[in-house]
Amino acid sequence: MYAIISEGGRQFRVEEGQELDIDYRELSVGDQVKFDRVLACQTNDELKVGQPLVDGATVTAEVLSVVAGPKLVIQKARRRKNVRRKTGHRQLYTRVKIGKIEVA
Repeated sequence: MYAIISEGGRQFRVEEGQELDIDYRELSVGDQVKFDRVLACQTNDELKVGQPLVDGATVTAEVLSVVAGPKLVIQKARRRKNVRRKTGHRQLYTRVKIGKIEVA
């Protein structure tokens, strides 16, 4: 059983027990997150596709931790001016574990 959810402008294919990194949310470890924007879900025998969402379908997940993404290096330079600037950025993500996929 799997579902396709929309979260933070992106779509994810999730299964029960899967760990997923979503955009950062200020939640404590152990909190429950409910995703109600389910675009499609595959049960044991049939595929339900929403138009645009599947009615009554939800995905619940548990917050595991907050993780930092890869380091991005930003370098700027002006030619022939001896002007250089180097900065970096690490995006924060919330790691969740998919618990249950419910289809009404």
